[in-house]
Amino acid sequence: MEQLDGFDLKILGELQRDGHLTNNELSERIALSPSQCSRRRSRLETEGYITGYQAQIDRQKLGLDLMVVISVTLATHNRDNAKRFGKLVSGLPEVLEAYALTGEMDYHLRVVTPDLAGLSRFVNDVLLPHDSVQHVKTSIVLETLKSFEGLPIPERVKG
Repeated sequence: MEQLDGFDLKILGELQRDGHLTNNELSERIALSPSQCSRRRSRLETEGYITGYQAQIDRQKLGLDLMVVISVTLATHNRDNAKRFGKLVSGLPEVLEAYALTGEMDYHLRVVTPDLAGLSRFVNDVLLPHDSVQHVKTSIVLETLKSFEGLPIPERVKG
């Protein structure tokens, strides 16, 4: 992060809030010329600070009404089993996020399905039959108190 200055951090913050910003709009917000914004944005993309741009889509408008946190324990704890489970999860569009954990459970998955029947099919026909999985525990999300809105961007670089 030492390569970033205050303008870079402002660019990251503004683009995180609105990835549609043109370089002209960005320049107005951070008080830097459009050409400088363009060069800096390109550098931030090339260096991997900006990894992509996505639209935020309302899952419920797509009929994905149920969000579930699923905890998974593997049948055996070895590298091959973890790879098999990782391959399974990476190919499942219902899985929005998957995390390998320390502690009691091996993985937490954030999953969306249209309804309880979809959740039942996902758990009983996809997860549980897989040879890498020993135990699955589901928790249905009742209310979202806070959704991901972006990373906390520091106001200045340390140093």
